Amino acid sequence: MIRKAKVSDAKKIQELINHFASTNVMLPRSLNEIYDNLRDFYVVDRGGEVVGCVANHIAWEDLAEVKSLAVRSDSQKKNYGRALVEKCLKEARELGIRRLFALTLIPDFFKKLGFKTISKKKLPQKVWGECINCIKFTECDEIAVAIDLSEENLRDVK
Repeated sequence: MIRKAKVSDAKKIQELINHFASTNVMLPRSLNEIYDNLRDFYVVDRGGEVVGCVANHIAWEDLAEVKSLAVRSDSQKKNYGRALVEKCLKEARELGIRRLFALTLIPDFFKKLGFKTISKKKLPQKVWGECINCIKFTECDEIAVAIDLSEENLRDVK
């Protein structure tokens, strides 16, 4: 079941994200960051356990970012990641967001969902606000992907 995150999920979300950050697959998040952005998060709740998470962060009037997408290793290959991103797509459309983007080390995952690789330079400077504190700031290897939600030819998202 995918649901909005609760305060009681914050530590599990951080554990999940930081597990993958320790293997350089994603960026770490402090518990303070999780609490500050808790309303952005969705979780996969499987029998009371948080096995996946994603944040859908509004960056500007027509732009939102898919952040901190993680699915516990023993719960992968069950389409939880796909379902979490589809939840973000649906919410973005409901909010009137025209474009959704992600910075990722696994662009092929997002491409399967209709995202396209873009130049990071196409993103507004506001997006780079947290980059100054990133451990990869001078040698960023993340790839920018985006999807235009205003395109008529996009498939329906559940």
